[in-house]
Amino acid sequence: MGAAVGLGSVWRFPYLAGANGGFAFIVVFVLACLAFGAPVLVGEIALGRWARRCPQMAAGAIATSFGYSTRWNIVGWTGCIAGFLILTYYTMIAGWVLAYTWAFASGDYARGPAAVVARFQAFVADSRAVSLWQLAFFTLVAVVSGRELNRGVEWANRWRAPALLAILLVLAAYSLATGDVARGLRFAFAPELSRLTPSVILGAVGQALFALGVSAGILIAYGAYAPAEESLRRTVVAVVGSIFAVSLLATLVIFPLTFRYGLNPAGGPELVFQVLPIAFAEMPGGRVIGTLFFALLALAAFTPSVGMMEPWVAWLSERAGLTRQTAAVICLAVGWLIGQGSVLAFGRAAGWHPLRGVPPLGGLNFFGLADFTSANVLMPLSALLVSVFLGWRIGKRIPAQELSGLSPSLQRILLLSLRYVCPVGIVIVLVAGFSL
Repeated sequence: MGAAVGLGSVWRFPYLAGANGGFAFIVVFVLACLAFGAPVLVGEIALGRWARRCPQMAAGAIATSFGYSTRWNIVGWTGCIAGFLILTYYTMIAGWVLAYTWAFASGDYARGPAAVVARFQAFVADSRAVSLWQLAFFTLVAVVSGRELNRGVEWANRWRAPALLAILLVLAAYSLATGDVARGLRFAFAPELSRLTPSVILGAVGQALFALGVSAGILIAYGAYAPAEESLRRTVVAVVGSIFAVSLLATLVIFPLTFRYGLNPAGGPELVFQVLPIAFAEMPGGRVIGTLFFALLALAAFTPSVGMMEPWVAWLSERAGLTRQTAAVICLAVGWLIGQGSVLAFGRAAGWHPLRGVPPLGGLNFFGLADFTSANVLMPLSALLVSVFLGWRIGKRIPAQELSGLSPSLQRILLLSLRYVCPVGIVIVLVAGFSL
């Protein structure tokens, strides 16, 4: 749950739901979580628990036991590279959130539409300030990652979940009490199936993979630490259920307030950093509500960041014999340095396009290229490889104890999903990533 519930659920889901079909998007999202996301989620956890190795070496270890090539390690490498690429700019956005949390907590925030927009634009253009806020957030992640597993990663996931839920409930109650509930809920949940288009379907499928935290190496890494008797059915119900609950709660928070203050519900990133601060500055108790909202986003970003770092901390510890603290410092240094490309992409290097002239990547700056490569290429490719490896290469030879909690009928459904449903759906997402 800590790996899955993040910024994608708290903010990205309600924005996409509002901008891409409302109720239609939500229905497809739910179906995609169950049809594509859940089987890959179970497969990755089982893979990690079976191999008891870091994600980069898990599939290869299992393959060699059956006489196959260690080249199957590509299953883990693609997801881990995707996760680390995401981490390099995810921590930048988390740095923005951390800066806004401090601004509202200290009372030093802009008031009025023009001032709010100008402040955000000036802030993201100040690469030095953004870089320092990113470093501050990244350091917190590294400190937790470097601790012993139960005092670091597990501890962070345990305290973060109830804190996130508590803040969400407070904000949802405030939004329902003061916001334009009728318009907000009608905008998000009105069953207008006429808005269902191929791009909406593809967006919902992509959001399902992103929201569940699959294809980033996280769940294979966490699976390696999972007890053999842990029920996979209970795990998948907890993770998928938490994604649904947090995504819908976030929708209740954002849209009633957005319509209450006459704001644009399809504002993209501006909805959080340029639009909602206007509402917070005008509403009674806005300083407190704004602080809580951005603290919520910071919490939402924290444990997924820990999860995306974990495969590399585990790999460095396993292959190089480094302590977790040293491995975390190395990941921090490399990730932060790569992340400066995304930081500069909002500042002095906004007009630099590394692959200029290469369609459809020529118009992307460094940040856009990192996001496209990780989310539209590597993550779907990793999910496809997991499905092919477990569904076709290993098949029915997955030990029953690694699928504990799944009845024989559920195991058969899982195998069919990994063999047929997931590959077909994921290939469509991969192709669409280059064509839409």
